[in-house]
Amino acid sequence: QVRLVESGGGLVQAGGSLRLSCAASGNIFTIDHMDWYRQAPGKQRELLAAITSGDSTNYADSVKGRFTIARDNAKNTVYLQMNSLKPEDTAVYYCNARIRSSGYLKYGNYWGQGTQVTVSS
Repeated sequence: QVRLVESGGGLVQAGGSLRLSCAASGNIFTIDHMDWYRQAPGKQRELLAAITSGDSTNYADSVKGRFTIARDNAKNTVYLQMNSLKPEDTAVYYCNARIRSSGYLKYGNYWGQGTQVTVSS
């Protein structure tokens, strides 16, 4: 059993910053890529940032230069540092990770429960 738990969401004024964390726990042998998504009301879930096991990163154009993804492999944790926040960044933010558990040959795809980020103007 693998679990992802996000934290760090909240209410912030436009121009402010937040740091999200997502910790994976349970039967973890190895973690491949870890990603951050968000979903605003009435919109599709959007991939924001991804980081590989080798620390290569990719960003959506909408957050490039403002958001930074990082991971701590010793803690099985991925972070999303969000700066210069805008009202349009308001959404539920989810982490996603591709994880292989001990005793299994295949990777599984896991999601956190989501954390609300609200940016006021």
